[in-house]
Amino acid sequence: MVGGFAVGKTSLVKRFVESIFSEKYHSTIGVTIDTKLVDVNGKKVMLVVWDLAGEDGIQKVNPGYLAGAGGYLLVADGTRPETLAIADELKERVGGELPFQILINKADLAWEVSDADLAALRDRGWTVRKTSAKTGAGVDEAFQALAAAMVG
Repeated sequence: MVGGFAVGKTSLVKRFVESIFSEKYHSTIGVTIDTKLVDVNGKKVMLVVWDLAGEDGIQKVNPGYLAGAGGYLLVADGTRPETLAIADELKERVGGELPFQILINKADLAWEVSDADLAALRDRGWTVRKTSAKTGAGVDEAFQALAAAMVG
């Protein structure tokens, strides 16, 4: 999980792994690691989810955390269009051919990210998913789709 500061990465992981959501904000320092067993086409796959601290103008994601990753989820906040630029920068730095998706989180709130913004990402070949850690909308589907892409 990579993305800007306070886009909801930790909340998405908690929703996926533990089926919970908290209104309390907890800033991740460094990295938090969770696991969950999922079924991909009849195979049991253990996902090891690294929730990296958010990136902003001062703090940058440690590229060493991404070494050996089988795929990743970029997360942006639908209420803050500037987080799309951070996601774009992270995608450039990660590079390579790893499976990834961009999750535009906070679908339960009024968005400032436009349909045109989402279409531009899709035009680049990005898989775009709308999610809400609060309601759970799109969360399991995003992790399942990433797991399927990683397994092949």
